This record gives sequence, C-alpha cells and structure tokens, in this order.
Amino acid sequence: MPKYHNPGIETIVRDSLDTLIDDRVRYTVRYANEHSLFYRHWFKQNGIDPGDIRVHEDLLQLPIVSGRTIREHQPPGTPDFQFLSTGWGDVFTIQETSGTSGTPKSFFLTWDDWKRYAEKYARSFVSQGFGPGDRLVVCASYGMNVGANTMTLAAHGLGMTIIPFGKCDFAARVITAYRPTAIVGSVFKLLRLARRLEQEGIRLKETSIARLVVGGESFSDESRAYLAETWGCPVFNTYGSTEGTMCGECTELAGLHVPEDLVHLDIYDPQMKAFVSDGNCGRAVLTTLLPVGSKAGTLLLNYDTEDTTAVLSRERCACGRTHMRIVNPQREAETVWILGTAANRVDVEAGVFQPESMQFLNGEYEAFLDNSGSPGEVVLQVNVECLDPETADRRLIEDRFIGHFLKNKKNLIPHYEDKTFSVQFAFVHPGELGLHKLRGRPKRLVDRRLA
Repeated sequence: MPKYHNPGIETIVRDSLDTLIDDRVRYTVRYANEHSLFYRHWFKQNGIDPGDIRVHEDLLQLPIVSGRTIREHQPPGTPDFQFLSTGWGDVFTIQETSGTSGTPKSFFLTWDDWKRYAEKYARSFVSQGFGPGDRLVVCASYGMNVGANTMTLAAHGLGMTIIPFGKCDFAARVITAYRPTAIVGSVFKLLRLARRLEQEGIRLKETSIARLVVGGESFSDESRAYLAETWGCPVFNTYGSTEGTMCGECTELAGLHVPEDLVHLDIYDPQMKAFVSDGNCGRAVLTTLLPVGSKAGTLLLNYDTEDTTAVLSRERCACGRTHMRIVNPQREAETVWILGTAANRVDVEAGVFQPESMQFLNGEYEAFLDNSGSPGEVVLQVNVECLDPETADRRLIEDRFIGHFLKNKKNLIPHYEDKTFSVQFAFVHPGELGLHKLRGRPKRLVDRRLA
C-alpha cells in the first residue's frame, strides 16, 4: 500500500508549508473580492482593503462569517446567491447542508472543487492504510450533502471499490458475499449494525472487515474503544463538512491531520476576538485556500464552524506527515453549562461507555438537564439501555459514570457534594429510549431548563 497520496505536499517542511499557505491566502482573498458579490460588499462595509491581507495571521482583521450569514445572503433572504463565486457555466453541482439548524446552506462546486475535496479524503484514506483492492461500504447519505460522493470520488482515484448503501441497513449477505474490507459510518450506526449482524449469525471478528472509519458526529474515546473491541479492528476518525473541512486520523491515531494547503483552520477564543495558543480549546474558524490560478464555486473566509477543538501539534507526525493535527472537534450546540462548568454531550457519552459498564449496556443513551425542586439546583438525568435491566449492576454503572464525569469536571465536585448538582439514572430495555421515536439525528443531551 502507498504510504502517502501526495508525498510532496503531505511531508513538506513547515517553513515551506507556511509560505504556501500565505500565497494561497493572498490569492483567495483577491479572488473573493473579484468574483463574489457578498465579499465585494463585505470588504467595503468593513473598510478592509483586500490587499492588506498578506499572511494568514492577517485573517484576524476580517469579521467572522457564520452559517446565518450564508443563509441571509441566499434565497429567500436575497434574490441571488451572493456567495456564488464563479459563473454558472463553471458550476458542476449544487450541494446543500442537512438543514438541521435552519434553512439548508447552498454551496456551488466546480469540478476543480470536487477534485480538491476528493484530494483531502484520498489523503485520509491512504494515511489509514487504504489502497487498491479495498472494498468500502459507505453508510452515508448520497443526497445533497458532499460526504459520501466525495469518498466515492476519492476511492475511485485510489483503485478502491465502493459499495454505496447510504445507510447501515444492509443484510448479512453483503458481508459474506462481497467481503468488504471496511465500513464508513457513525459510531452508533456501526454499533447497531454490529448487534443486528450478530443476531443474524455473523461473527464480527471473523469477517473481512479490517478497519472502520467514523465521522458525522463527535464521539468519545470510550465509545470508539468499545466499537473497536466489538468489531475487532481499528477505528479511524474523520471530520468533514460541506463547507470544506475534511481532516482525518492516520494509523498513529495521534490527532486529525488538517490539509493545510487546501483549508486553513484558526482556533479562536470564546469572544471570537483573538487566536488561542496551541493546546488550548477554542472555536474552529476555517478559510478556503485556493491554489493560485484556480476557481471555486463557493469559498469561505473566516467561517465559524461552530465546533470547538485544539491544535495538538504542528510537528512532524510519526507517520511522516507535517500538517498540523487537531483533537476530535465537538459541536458547540451540544455543550451545556452546569453551575458555571461547560459539559459536552461527549462527556456524558464517555461516562456511559466505561468498560466495566458495557457488559450490561448496549451503548444507547440520552441525557437531560433539569432544575430540581430547589432554586439553584441542577439534575442530570441519564437514561441508558440495558441488555437486561433486571440483571444489570446498576450501582456499578452509576458509580463508573459519576466517577468519570466528575474526574473530568472537577469544578462540579463541590456542587455534587453539597447536592446542588445531582445525577439520576433510568435503566430501560433496548429500543425503549425516547430518541428512537424522533426523526433524523436525535439530540442525546437536552437542556430542559431552557424550555
């Protein structure tokens, strides 16, 4: 198998990479001013001379663009798609985001855009050990979102075979007949698939599956470890979006590599006023980077992904790649505040997937924050599905969850001790959680104090 997809750029030394990034920042900003109605007005309204943006640090001078900004500058907000940055003759496809947080955002992709998107995924695939002869089941939507289509295009260039199911609802015969070597899906899709295949008599660790690739939502190290143990193979993380972020782990499992020559990621402080130093958590803000002379259907400058992450390292990875690595991003929308302490859905998930607890659980959970009967008191209600609620060691599950949760949220320990913060549990049979009755991707952590 090849070690790199594009060795010249993936192993480029940091000084040369920084120079390349700055060249592309200058070109991209100039291109935006010349070809995008939105950015042309945006620069004027904010008194910015595009020529003053010379290096990537200068991006801090630019205002933040949000998903709301995009929606407000496309129909029905405006008559035209003001983020469109090329002529219609160059637009190959029109894509949309899922629209889970409002009207779907529209994106226009040229064929060059598609090739750049595929380049990012191809690098991740190769870094994870994929190559000619691999057969990949894709459990991701082939609709208006770009993910599945991008993976398919990338796989074609690598000599891989795609089995495009779109959902993790395929029969056991797919495993036995086609002998796929990998599956792409979310953690919970792959866990549910595992349970169903085992019920159909498939011994997962004896199948042809050599690796799993997960994405689509943030997840805990604990749920990843359980998924890997269930399938008996490594699990690789990817992070992508229609907006253009496509990062992936290599076989070192030491953070997600950012394709810095094609997308620039800055990490901002909570006030969105300054960059945070490496190692500190902040909001991920991306900027499209265009190779000099190329076109784009839609490009983004200082776009707030509404995800939080941190830079792990800008040093050369043990795999040989030099592009920076980030921690698994978490969605800001899945973060709640408990008595002054931030907690994300992933923190709850980590508590559920404690190794000792998983002999009794299937991994499905939902959690709710409520006010208790007394002012200033908060209750975290955690509902979990048990293989058998009658025989599950409930005390062990509760103790492991609370111990892990408070270990990572030390500021809540005094509140737990004085009972202003409490955790309550409900143990139900498989399939009985309320989230199974909801359409689309369910929210697993809901703050009902805001209702």
